[in-house]
Amino acid sequence: MIAGKTPPGEVRSNAAEFAESIRQIAHDQSEAAFEVLFRYFAPRIKSYCLRLGADASGAEEITQEAMVSIWRNSGQFDPAKASPSTWIFTIARNLSIDRFRKSRRPQFDPDDPALVPEDPLAPDRLVENMEKEESVRKILQTLSINERNVLMLAFYENFSHSEISRQLGIPVGTVKSRIRLAFAKIRPMLDAKDGANG
Repeated sequence: MIAGKTPPGEVRSNAAEFAESIRQIAHDQSEAAFEVLFRYFAPRIKSYCLRLGADASGAEEITQEAMVSIWRNSGQFDPAKASPSTWIFTIARNLSIDRFRKSRRPQFDPDDPALVPEDPLAPDRLVENMEKEESVRKILQTLSINERNVLMLAFYENFSHSEISRQLGIPVGTVKSRIRLAFAKIRPMLDAKDGANG
């Protein structure tokens, strides 16, 4: 897709697709619709929780709780009151606040601006980000399964080199080597992509 030539309705249809997925979960307990939401929002919720100060395991737990809550409370979603992303990130924010309260951290302030989700991106920026994500996905498909696995664990799951080593049962040096090899392969493709869009 050529940058700047995306139909303006595409971003809206993305939100519409998520709203329809929530409706299907509420009315049909559709696992396929839930998978659509899970694939898109789970990594974003986890990143959001990490930005709020949760550690990796806490962020993972909040993400899982948020997705369960979306499944259970899908009937309460009202597209007239909030967009799907606002509704979903509000659930994640509330779960984060509950977790902080239970940990009894005296310095925690639930009104801290850091706990407010970022303003939605402008449509053109959102489209640009979506196009970049699609490009990265295509580039990842050119890697070997071993290289792709370490990159996914390192950059999508936020695992450390030692955690990846334990997860895959390979030495830390092999993890680092595979990441280096993967970057050596994808960097020219990313540079070429940026040059074509520049």
